[in-house]
Amino acid sequence: MPLTTTGDLVTRAAAARSAVASFNIITLEHVEAVIAGAESAHAPVVLQVSENAVRFRGGRLLPLARAAAAAAEDAAVPVALHLDHVQSDALLYQAVDAGFSSVMYDAARLPYAENLAATRAAVDWAHAHGLWIEAELGQIGGKNGRPPLDAHAPGARTDPEEARAFVADSGVDALAVAVGSAHAMTTRTAALNHALLKRLSAALDVPLVLHGSSGVPDGELTAAIAGGITKVNIGTALNIALTGAIRDFLADRPEAVDPRGYLTVARDAMTRAVARTLRTLGAPTV
Repeated sequence: MPLTTTGDLVTRAAAARSAVASFNIITLEHVEAVIAGAESAHAPVVLQVSENAVRFRGGRLLPLARAAAAAAEDAAVPVALHLDHVQSDALLYQAVDAGFSSVMYDAARLPYAENLAATRAAVDWAHAHGLWIEAELGQIGGKNGRPPLDAHAPGARTDPEEARAFVADSGVDALAVAVGSAHAMTTRTAALNHALLKRLSAALDVPLVLHGSSGVPDGELTAAIAGGITKVNIGTALNIALTGAIRDFLADRPEAVDPRGYLTVARDAMTRAVARTLRTLGAPTV
């Protein structure tokens, strides 16, 4: 079916008191697995390409974006494309022509005033070009080689009053909040601050996004959605499934050289991970 938009999927999820899952893709196998998992769960899904993934592909956005769009248009469930953790304005400006309906502009590494100014400029450009735009406030950590932060570190979490002002002054459509998760976690041990999430949900009138969800246990995810999270970002969980399947395959078949063998089991493992996650989230069915 035709590409849908991230904004529409988030709006539908909020109306259903659920969350839409947004999975980071790096290879064509990621794309195929996310769509197959979504079809298995009869749920809509977002394919997201991070600036790190673009860098991995030699700085070229279009090859992966075009492949993702082609696969999405052949899917039996609604699929949207989202450009994730963009720090480069040059990459932001490529989003529309590459088929993305939304972008997460990441200036969270900057002091508050600089984050706000950069995000406001990005919002103005994005809205003028029909893009839904997400930002981040707080220190989720674990991106660009930075280790995951101590979730209890002073200043790491998003302050509700600061978030209220940031959303009002920047004009963002959604906000990623730091409530105890971290990017790139390989264990599901994150403990979220649900009291803080409740305060953030009450303070803000835009959808809240949970980054670093690979490290969040099922019960914590379910509680986070009940507390106001409407978009859940997942990346590392797919890479764990992919890598584990390849390791097992090659350990059993040390003579194997045809990548189709180990990429098939890797794709299947990611597909199962996607379907399981969507069912855990209670994503709206289609």
